[in-house]
Amino acid sequence: MTVLEDRIAMAEMSGELTLDVMFEWLEKMPIPEGTRVEIVGGNIFMSPQRDTHWEIIRRVVRALEDRFGMAAKIFSDVRIDFPGPLNGFCPDVAKLREGAQKNSEGHWRHEDVEFVAEVISKGTATNDYGPKKAAYAKAEVPVYLIADPYQGRCHIFSHPKDDDYSTETKLSFGEEVDLTDTVVGLTLKTDEFPRD
Repeated sequence: MTVLEDRIAMAEMSGELTLDVMFEWLEKMPIPEGTRVEIVGGNIFMSPQRDTHWEIIRRVVRALEDRFGMAAKIFSDVRIDFPGPLNGFCPDVAKLREGAQKNSEGHWRHEDVEFVAEVISKGTATNDYGPKKAAYAKAEVPVYLIADPYQGRCHIFSHPKDDDYSTETKLSFGEEVDLTDTVVGLTLKTDEFPRD
């Protein structure tokens, strides 16, 4: 058992385990630059940023900035706590509503998230399609986009209800993702999304 695992076990027994405690421990660890770290259901996931992954993220961010301007609150890999036990996600792309403010702990609020995009990594794909999708729906994120470079496909989830989405659309890379009737209000081109 590592020191971190030992401390987490002690915190769990004492009832003190919180996302803030877990992220504080992670900040003290020698995590390599470019490694994405997030907590899903109390489990810590680390994955290195790949060029394919970043290229898709960059294109989504650029489309959002073209639509909403550089002053819009659009983030990549920034911690936002979502509903459920110990869900400290760092979405690949998150767009917050205009006027969004941090909470008293200095974190962005999930209630202000209008759009999330996740780019699939082999090691964490089950999170994106499973518990993260459920948490985004429970948080009533209006639009959730999964870009899957292994399938060469985008999955667009909308109309959140409870812990799921009532609408799913699947499109192959190369097709345009029409989000004009959503809060995002744009058409996302995917013809240059790379594949893995």
